[in-house]
Amino acid sequence: MKIALIADTFPPLRTSGAVQLRDLSREFARQGHQLTVLLPSAELDGRWQLETLDGVRILRLRAPRTKDIGYVRRTIGEFLMPFSMLRNLRKSPLAHEQWDGVAWYAPSIFHGPLASSLKRSSKCKGYLIIRDIFPEWAVDMGLMGRGLPYRFFAAVARYQYSIADVVGVQTPGNLSYFDSWSRQPGRRIEVLQNWLADAPVGHCSIRLDDSVLAGRKVFVYAGNMGIAQGMTIMLDLAEQLRARTDVGFLFVGRGSDAKTLAADAAARGLDNVLFHDEIHPDEIPGLYAQCSVGLVALDPRHKSHNIPGKFLTYMQSGLPVLANINAGNDLANIIRQEQVGFVCENNSLDTLQQLAMTLLQALDGEEPFKERCRALYARLFSPETAVSQIVAALNGGQRK
Repeated sequence: MKIALIADTFPPLRTSGAVQLRDLSREFARQGHQLTVLLPSAELDGRWQLETLDGVRILRLRAPRTKDIGYVRRTIGEFLMPFSMLRNLRKSPLAHEQWDGVAWYAPSIFHGPLASSLKRSSKCKGYLIIRDIFPEWAVDMGLMGRGLPYRFFAAVARYQYSIADVVGVQTPGNLSYFDSWSRQPGRRIEVLQNWLADAPVGHCSIRLDDSVLAGRKVFVYAGNMGIAQGMTIMLDLAEQLRARTDVGFLFVGRGSDAKTLAADAAARGLDNVLFHDEIHPDEIPGLYAQCSVGLVALDPRHKSHNIPGKFLTYMQSGLPVLANINAGNDLANIIRQEQVGFVCENNSLDTLQQLAMTLLQALDGEEPFKERCRALYARLFSPETAVSQIVAALNGGQRK
């Protein structure tokens, strides 16, 4: 099939979304499909830039800046983004391209106008890959009320949903949110698990054997450290375990809370904690090979279900997890049923500490954590499964 994939993140960005979309695009090409990724770029001098990477065409289209800026400017930039992309697409060599299917990745929620235009001109189906339900999660977190900004974002999200023929959500728990949407003729909702391509263990710029954590069992967190994660409890845990000279904590990444957390750790005098800036995604397997446990953190105020990309990287590397997440999240059932770690759902430091001690004890035993983690990754989280599922949905003929 000839497929257009719309997104707002892709390498050289190092976000989990960028890595996911890189792996997905490579798998589309490996399965013999002709994929073109359409991306906004604020750095282009011209209107467009066309390149080929790993058998995939990548068309970068000039659009307003939407990253690392204030909320108001970001909202304006994201609102204008699809219109700028569409205008510059019409000036590119792919202006008159016909597609067999259109897929787009949310976040962002603002891709609807571009997806609609491509679907209409090619008379093809559209697949929305939705990884978080915004603005609902922002309301859950107390970042937004249900006033005018919420109503604006909700209207944008509803328009995006209306464009899709099939919506793929992360977990079964998110299916109910789309109940009324899926009752309309020609629409279908399904679970599309997150995915991550297998990767070899290679070089890593972080060498724990040359750090204060040398010789310790290391709990590692690699990823965004922001409001949505609620990371403070992990520092509290590190403080509770500071007497354990065989245990350490490593936090790698960026985010709105990263500097605050590092300063907090220094103020507490935690000599069992190390912070490091984000590293290239290809270095992650080499990092995890030096660690014992992967940390997962989601703010307990979340009400939706979420399987963070970092959980997939832990499973891929055979690392059991210690998770502190919102109650009722589908991820808790996966961790318990698959026996790949321990999970706290009440945001209690005492509970989390008890689980950490139990996990440390299990690591000293003969629990086959690595085998179970790898088996779970291979069964649920491979790009092969995701691509086959998207293609099957798009291959159902023209939209009525």
